Amino acid sequence: MTKKDFISMILGAAGLMLFALGMCMVLLPEWNARTQGIMLGVAGAAAMLSTLLVRRAMEGKPLFSFDAKVVMRVALGLVGVLILGTGMCMVMVWSMLVPGILVGIVGILALLCLIPAFIGLKE
Repeated sequence: MTKKDFISMILGAAGLMLFALGMCMVLLPEWNARTQGIMLGVAGAAAMLSTLLVRRAMEGKPLFSFDAKVVMRVALGLVGVLILGTGMCMVMVWSMLVPGILVGIVGILALLCLIPAFIGLKE
């Protein structure tokens, strides 16, 4: 394992755990920790963003590169995440089980479209 892979793995895992714990704190009213959850979620998101920036710096690439392809990939990812999140809310908050599952599947399919968008299709 290379040094950049190890550092990316550690930073990414820490960021994801902070973000997930923060979201649990916000979404579970029994915990009564909404403000602390928001702060923890923001810290996790910042750690994940720093993972991206550190990884690109270690690879010697520019920190940001904007073109139409990058914008479309980000837009597809955002739309997929929002659709998946809406499906999760439909199931967990609004008690709409079957429609929520269907909306969630659509969101998962949109996110799966990111794989060929980033890697490409090869024969």
